[in-house]
Amino acid sequence: MEGILTDCVQNSLRYFMYRNAIFLCERLCAEFPSEVNLQLLATCYLQNNQAYAAYNILKGTQMALSRYLFAVACYQMDLLSEAEAALSPVNEPSAEIPNGAAGHYLMGLIYRYTDRRKNAIHHYKMALSIDPLLWAAYEELCMLGAAEEATAVFSEAAALCIQKQYLQNGLATQNLYLPNEDRNLVSSKSAGTEDISPRQLKHMQANNLRDIPGNYHGAAVSAAAASQPLNGGPSNASFYNTPSPITTQLSGVAPPPLCRNLQPNGPNLNMLGTDSSPKSTISSTIQAPRRKFVDEGKLRKISGRLFSDSGPRRSTRLAGEAGANANMSTTTVAGNGTTNSSKYLGGSKLSSVALRSVTLRKGQSWANENIDEGMRNEPFDDSRANTASTVSSSFPTSDTRSAVQEGTTVPIGGTAMNGSRIMTGASDLLGLLRILGEGYRMSCMYRCKDALDVYLKLPHKHYNTGWVLSQVGKAYFEVVDYLEAERAFTLARRASPYSLEGMDIYSTVLYHLKEDMKLSYLAQELITTDRLAPQSWCAMGNCYSLQKDHETALKNFQRAVQLNPRFAYGHTLCGHEYVALEDFENGIRSYQSALRVDARHYNSWYGLGMVYLRQEKFEFSEHHFRMAFQISPHSSVIMSYLGTAMHALKRSGEAIEMMEKAILADKKNPLPMYQKANILLSLEKFDEALEVLEELKEYAPRESGVYALMGCH
Repeated sequence: MEGILTDCVQNSLRYFMYRNAIFLCERLCAEFPSEVNLQLLATCYLQNNQAYAAYNILKGTQMALSRYLFAVACYQMDLLSEAEAALSPVNEPSAEIPNGAAGHYLMGLIYRYTDRRKNAIHHYKMALSIDPLLWAAYEELCMLGAAEEATAVFSEAAALCIQKQYLQNGLATQNLYLPNEDRNLVSSKSAGTEDISPRQLKHMQANNLRDIPGNYHGAAVSAAAASQPLNGGPSNASFYNTPSPITTQLSGVAPPPLCRNLQPNGPNLNMLGTDSSPKSTISSTIQAPRRKFVDEGKLRKISGRLFSDSGPRRSTRLAGEAGANANMSTTTVAGNGTTNSSKYLGGSKLSSVALRSVTLRKGQSWANENIDEGMRNEPFDDSRANTASTVSSSFPTSDTRSAVQEGTTVPIGGTAMNGSRIMTGASDLLGLLRILGEGYRMSCMYRCKDALDVYLKLPHKHYNTGWVLSQVGKAYFEVVDYLEAERAFTLARRASPYSLEGMDIYSTVLYHLKEDMKLSYLAQELITTDRLAPQSWCAMGNCYSLQKDHETALKNFQRAVQLNPRFAYGHTLCGHEYVALEDFENGIRSYQSALRVDARHYNSWYGLGMVYLRQEKFEFSEHHFRMAFQISPHSSVIMSYLGTAMHALKRSGEAIEMMEKAILADKKNPLPMYQKANILLSLEKFDEALEVLEELKEYAPRESGVYALMGCH
């Protein structure tokens, strides 16, 4: 009876029938009370988005998996201290973190959101060392600015680690079908295999988290109760130390989202652990903080009237440049020293994709001219992704082959594979992750042009996925190339219309381009897709903000933060709206809330600098602009405002040097040139100031502020 009930519960979870699973599992626990069955019941509640129920069921339990599930529930309820105590008991400081890589990843999240960066980094690295395919941990390291190069993380050593895990899991799988006495013999032999480290053996039950598709509830199905024999006999506690691919896939519980609430119909869970994409869907629920700029259009209150129609609060320009106007002359104002010509249009990062027949807004077609790098004009070879990065690591070396059990075949995905085939497959997969990982790392370091180059190495079938195109769109957004960003996000929507990845940034792009109709349509689509996603409400807030309805926009951004209190971008958007409403006190609080979530969210440092600049608190302003500059050292706009604060502090020499750096970073950005002329004028260097203004007039011929400043001379 116990085995039948357990199987029925698992089948109900597999097919998303959570109410049925909970009912049957309660019968199971009533008839056969055990901690293993309580784990299964807690998992049912976690899947049904009832973390509080799992919390009460597992409170006080001691088994490793119980402590992990309890920590998941605590994390979802924002009880971080209790979650930490469950994973690492105070009275047992040397105790192993339960559930292997997943446990270390969850511990890293707890440390991150309790402002213990070094500890978080340590646990993320531990998670990757145990499971090299735990992409979510590498993403977190990138966001913390602590990731090693992808070639070092997804290396041949990682491929060997994966191979050992699968071989050991294969032996354990065969062990499950042997009589008890033979099973113990095989287990003792396999446990003594020299190729497998003790740490790998201890954590093997969680090493296959990658096989569990991500779910919005933050917990995958636990099949702990499956450890009990089908005849209803007593459970075997040692089961949890048996590295089996079946049990690991069922018992490995994915880390939770950031206080993410969703509708009861729940995730797309695959109990059988089918192959997932290289981008671990564990991280799909972790909303990476999004970045957005504040109102540089307010500069005219500081340095005169320039770009009188500038958009409010968040553009990285003085005005609604780079596509805010319909004429093509505006598109030449690209981000941070980049134009829309040879590199990003002729040899466009997007023009190499299979969907490049898409036409531009305003009727412009995809260009293919002025190619400044010959290799970009060549047909793209799908094989380049592997050959460019694996560096002949697809096959084990002579030293590696000695560790391969050639005679052992392991069932993987319905196919029997030996050690060599596993090694080859792992190397190919890691080669793909090297490209994706390096591109993401570059983006998090705000080396966006380098990131775009890296993403170009991907084969078409991976480049044309929603996640990659969204990353490309974000990179273009960071370099203030809004037209290219819009094209990338449009392709991302076409490739994955159900995905919300990057849609908050996409709505900001449309805001800058003043595309009110497109923005309204996007917001409605996102709300229809998922009313409980913060990205949906960010798009809605941007829509109202574009209409100058800042109070309604603020309510929408507050709704996004309510849905996910750790959504740094939402806090920043609230700050923008408070500043637009002249409520600087609450604006400062919102920016500080964003920084508590993500200390590298440079837009909030920038927003604080803008507030203090307007309040003429120049020392505070200079400090916050400098913090933003240290995080994003390639932004011409940040340099410009940092120089403005320096000038206000009577450090004109340093201010001029910073303005010159800003001009070099983006020669098409008029802000630093105008500010430099202002500084020279204050120093009574009229001839030099006039020379700068004459050059500026070429870039902004219709701006009255330029001519007014020239008249002052």
